[in-house]
Amino acid sequence: MKVLAVGAAGSNAGSVAPELVKRGVQVRGLVRDRSRIEKAQRGGVTETVVADLADLDAITRACEGVDGVFGIIPAFAEDEARIGTNMVEAAVRAGARKFVFSSVYHPSTSALSNHRNKQPAEAALYDSSLDFTILQPAIFMQQLAGLWQSARQTGSIAMPYSTESRMAYVDYRDVAEVAAEAFVTDRFNGGTFELSSPGTYSRNDLAVLMSETLGKPVTAQAPDFDAWADSARIPHGPMRDGLKAMNEHYDRHGFPGGNALVLTAMLGRQPCTVRGFIEELAR
Repeated sequence: MKVLAVGAAGSNAGSVAPELVKRGVQVRGLVRDRSRIEKAQRGGVTETVVADLADLDAITRACEGVDGVFGIIPAFAEDEARIGTNMVEAAVRAGARKFVFSSVYHPSTSALSNHRNKQPAEAALYDSSLDFTILQPAIFMQQLAGLWQSARQTGSIAMPYSTESRMAYVDYRDVAEVAAEAFVTDRFNGGTFELSSPGTYSRNDLAVLMSETLGKPVTAQAPDFDAWADSARIPHGPMRDGLKAMNEHYDRHGFPGGNALVLTAMLGRQPCTVRGFIEELAR
């Protein structure tokens, strides 16, 4: 089997290619520019293709000769919805059989562009002739790595929403394992699956866990969004606007969920926990 893996050099989606290789799948990695080819190759891809996800013809050529496609859309990308439907149409045009889509937890949260813009791709898969598996992961635990570094260096962790907002998380390596398994088994065909680790955590909870792990006090902070975005050097534009709306929503509602039943069943084991991830960062 040969699979086209979108985002093969990505910090999160890049974990899918090694899981495919472990299962004997030949991987063609799609990257956005030539400078990322070497990183994709380190993940085990045997072929690479450079393409713009907004270019339907280019994506169709990238899909030619593969049996399946792993698709993911960069959050807050311009024309995010069209990118998603392009990937599905390209797979159909090229004669691929299977499509595994890494979507987002609660895509029906229509107030958030990075959620509602995943819906057209999901709908396109439902309307296609492809064997599809749709994965809807919660917030990636990998984002906690930056907070961990801040906790170590400054004794505080900061994000621009309430320290009491409770959030659902998932280790994207668990998602990658499920994604790869979806290509080599039919058990997940035709399914749409919410993927989360157990429980929800506020930033105050994270501060307590990090304090226990570090053996020193860690406090949770909630800076003004614009001050936070400026310090993170996020330019004005669609991404900054989307992040502002997202953090305002988190401030009011958090990111509910945290039911690990589906992910546990799909993995055949317990998924990584937030505590376990923080302890791994410490090691």
